[in-house]
Amino acid sequence: MTTITLVQGDITRQSVDAVVNAANSSLLGGGGVDGAIHRRGGPAILAECRKLRASRYGKGLPTGRAVATTAGELDARWVIHTVGPVFSRAEDRSALLASCYRQSLRVAAELGARTVAFPAISTGIFGWPMEDGARIAVRTVRESADPSVEEVRFVLFDKEAYNVFAEVLEA
Repeated sequence: MTTITLVQGDITRQSVDAVVNAANSSLLGGGGVDGAIHRRGGPAILAECRKLRASRYGKGLPTGRAVATTAGELDARWVIHTVGPVFSRAEDRSALLASCYRQSLRVAAELGARTVAFPAISTGIFGWPMEDGARIAVRTVRESADPSVEEVRFVLFDKEAYNVFAEVLEA
């Protein structure tokens, strides 16, 4: 059974098999978690992302999908890049958000990752409300984590996000 843990801190400082990157579809770096992972992980991550863009993801990584690269200089073996949906009040995109977690876990299991660190996907500049994002994240991990993944760690940047995830996890 997969253990779910919460950490308040910097996802780029986690010692895990795989770090999940809340990437943008270009795979070429950006702001927030994406920029931090590319900066700390170094040029090897960007080099592999460029290869992915030159081959099977010429138009970018579709929302809800996941793909792995090296973790470069991070204390991890892999970075699993996934593109979260932008929140919309007019359209329910929760299935796409759940797919980010499900597909990232599928890639992690295929790689043989036993420990995986996730950020709160789409809750930053993509505007997803934290409580709803936490509910979707926790439910999806509980329902779809492969037993070979021993620990899923949600790494929350601030105390507010940590508290929301803690409430959802206890519910």
